[in-house]
Amino acid sequence: MTDALRQHLENNNSIANLEILTPDQVSDAVRLFYRDGFVMVRDVLTPEQVSFLRAGCEREATEILSIGRQQYPSMMNRYSWGGASITNSLLHLEEWVMLADLPTLTPIITAIWDSSDYHLRRCAGEFCIPGAGYQPLHADINDGFAQYKDPRGLVELRDLPCPMVVCNFLAQDFTRVNGPTRVIPGTHHSKATIPSLEDETEEMRLSTLSPAPAGTVMIRDPRTWHGGTPHLSDEMRAIPNAIFLAPWIYERQLPSMPREMFDLLSEHGQRLCEFVVSDAPIRAGYQLRMHKKSL
Repeated sequence: MTDALRQHLENNNSIANLEILTPDQVSDAVRLFYRDGFVMVRDVLTPEQVSFLRAGCEREATEILSIGRQQYPSMMNRYSWGGASITNSLLHLEEWVMLADLPTLTPIITAIWDSSDYHLRRCAGEFCIPGAGYQPLHADINDGFAQYKDPRGLVELRDLPCPMVVCNFLAQDFTRVNGPTRVIPGTHHSKATIPSLEDETEEMRLSTLSPAPAGTVMIRDPRTWHGGTPHLSDEMRAIPNAIFLAPWIYERQLPSMPREMFDLLSEHGQRLCEFVVSDAPIRAGYQLRMHKKSL
């Protein structure tokens, strides 16, 4: 079965004519983001930054796995750094702090909102290990978030302009068989019921952002339907993230960035992170618990 699935994915697992832009294509990135609910941009990280990030992901994944395999042997080989972290973030680590303040990414995020007055929500992400299967399609936010709820019941979350942007960074190549993310284009404003795994069409199962090179960023509207796919390679696949809140959104966060990390940032980066920095000691570490997903 695994060999047949591998061959099937190798032959078919990709969005047809997937566009992968470069950082200078800012207007095209904004157009695709608003059209599809996501956009892929390569070369956002240099090879040196990819190596640095990959090493950090491997180190932190090893720590989580040392806990997870003891406490939750049935977690299906898919783990969330945000869900496991005591602070819901990894902003005490330089590898993740780097993701908050990238000059290759800032112009695109600024153009999406036509404003630089946005803020960092957190930096975390997820990883999966060989043996992970299909993850059900889902959106990362819904109408249950109090700050997006209309008490009149007239406006729903999906009627609003994009309230936050999720940036997932490829710490290694996305191949067709190492668990690339599948995304359903154009679903960021859809009010249809998200299909169960059993009810998904084959086209949905194969709608993956692959192949794509390490150093690429997947910029998503978190309302867009997406999910993980089978991981049939021999190595961990990691997509650490940075999440930004729209200029008109405020969401109280746990302090997660030590002052010494804040001081590494540019002036723009420091303004982005003003709500997550702390002068008090940060209690860092992992406390795994069963969860579906955490940004």
